[in-house]
Amino acid sequence: MTGTPAAGTAGLQVAVVVPAYNEQATVAEIVRRIHGAMPGATTLVIDDGSSDRTAAEARAAGARVGCLPFNAGIAYEEGFDAAVQVDGDGQHPPEQVPALLEVVADGGANYVIGSRFAERTGYRASLARRGGIAVFAGLVSRLVRQPLTDTTSGLRVVDRRALRVFAAHYPYDYPEVEAIVMARRAGLTVCEVPVHMNAREAGRSSITPLRSAYYMVKVSLAVLVQFMGRTPSPDEP
Repeated sequence: MTGTPAAGTAGLQVAVVVPAYNEQATVAEIVRRIHGAMPGATTLVIDDGSSDRTAAEARAAGARVGCLPFNAGIAYEEGFDAAVQVDGDGQHPPEQVPALLEVVADGGANYVIGSRFAERTGYRASLARRGGIAVFAGLVSRLVRQPLTDTTSGLRVVDRRALRVFAAHYPYDYPEVEAIVMARRAGLTVCEVPVHMNAREAGRSSITPLRSAYYMVKVSLAVLVQFMGRTPSPDEP
């Protein structure tokens, strides 16, 4: 394995979490690239009930494999300083993760989002998906009083204080949007870092038009409930 940690991140104990569903064509290469970009990181592939060889391919590439539900408490209890999420479909180049990790290592934020839209990168999505992304970005930005462009991004890094919050309570069903509100309600800092993302390399997305409609309604309601509820403090015992 090759690669050099970004400045300031060499001493971090990092867990890289890779959600994967029927990604046998890409997951092994993603794991190898993670190990190349972040030597010493622990890679955990979360197999979401795959019917193919996703789990076997991930293990063969050197990853630990777990099943849903995954509790952030595992990363917290095992003493990791930071946790990274990288999707298993090849859309998130692992080589960009060290730049997000460096923000956490420098104390710039507790929760760092890799944004496809903070800068013009040429990333293309369907009209329906772009509409949904814009709706959630507008809703969350208004609730947390901070402009955000990519609240549905699956490329994220959180530090140990954020892990402590998520260990106590973490949304399992489409968590990306709700987790941002939870983090801000807990007094954590959130920022975005521009990243380039690829089109899906293989397989099909599990989000169908019907599930997209369900997603819009469910997540919007969950975000509002989260905003009005109590969130654990990262400093509570």
